[in-house]
Amino acid sequence: MSDRKKPKLAVWKFSSCDGCQLTLLDCEDELLALADEVRISYFLEATRKVEKGPYDVSLVEGSITTPHDVARIREVRKQSRVLVAIGACATAGGIQALRNFANVKEFTRKVYAHPEYIDTLTTSTAISDHVSVDFELRGCPINKHQLLEVLNAFLNDRKPNIPRHSQCMECKANGVVCRMVASGALCLGPVTQAGCGTLCPGRDRGCYGCFGPMETPNTEALAARMKELGASECELELMFRSFNANAEPFRTEGDRHG
Repeated sequence: MSDRKKPKLAVWKFSSCDGCQLTLLDCEDELLALADEVRISYFLEATRKVEKGPYDVSLVEGSITTPHDVARIREVRKQSRVLVAIGACATAGGIQALRNFANVKEFTRKVYAHPEYIDTLTTSTAISDHVSVDFELRGCPINKHQLLEVLNAFLNDRKPNIPRHSQCMECKANGVVCRMVASGALCLGPVTQAGCGTLCPGRDRGCYGCFGPMETPNTEALAARMKELGASECELELMFRSFNANAEPFRTEGDRHG
């Protein structure tokens, strides 16, 4: 396929740690195959080469935390036929959304010698809070196999096949013993979307909710069970306020125990 006919791919960064962009680079052999099928027109993490839009597919990492971000994401949306938000920052505000539960002015006053120079919003929010998003790919960081599936799907005009079931189903499928049942460990697996490959439960730790809430999560019932296992109100609040603290089901449950 000639470059002239290849779909144009753009990868954008907003407020984030770059981990999800690195996941794309970690695809290695798969990335070479992808480069044969698309023109990587904008991806500053990988190349200084920049081609003007419009773009067929835009991958957006990071949350919206500044007035500049707000204007920029609207421009990205205008230039993109398909816009995919990737990672916990882009889909739920990320770990930096902890600012949503505190006083940002107080933070900047304590951290910066000249806080008057800091131009920031009081919240960290998802891309979908500002523009329409065609798909949200969860994870902190995202799963590279899921990312390749999403790209393949949109480049071939089909719906991505990404599971929305809980982490518990993935643990069962991989023969991982339930940490809550076996040892009474606190675990967000029953309300968290699968995708990590049982990273924490497979190493005798409870799930930290990196992939955000599953479909119809019963967070209240899970919190009640964890209370029976000895969790305090403070522990429950902190469990739901981590990588996906601003995702609605986790935010609501965290507030209930705050």
